[in-house]
Amino acid sequence: MSDNGPQTPFSRETDRWLEPGKINIQVIYVLYLVGFAVGITAIIGVVIAYLNRGKGAPWVQTHYIWAIRTFWIALLFGVISTLLTVLLIGILGFVATAVWIVVRCVVGLQRAARQEPITNPESWMV
Repeated sequence: MSDNGPQTPFSRETDRWLEPGKINIQVIYVLYLVGFAVGITAIIGVVIAYLNRGKGAPWVQTHYIWAIRTFWIALLFGVISTLLTVLLIGILGFVATAVWIVVRCVVGLQRAARQEPITNPESWMV
């Protein structure tokens, strides 16, 4: 007989993406990017970031701060762009916000893949 060790119903390998770390933060960034097509995924991403904030390695913490700030700043820019659509400049605001989100997510994905921290996670820029 083979002994595979103790098996509990909650110790599945598929749940590792919920634990704080590299895979979890990458899932959050991907949820943000998918949010352009399915808006609710960005909300799911920020909820996961809030749930894992304060857990994990210090380099992971910088990514959670970055991801949470990306969500809220993008929401602020989206509201401002909505208000400015009356002047037609809001359309440019939506494009600029979308580009800003994509750049921040790509930077975050690249640094998470190398397990590097975000240099200044509280920055409004990239």
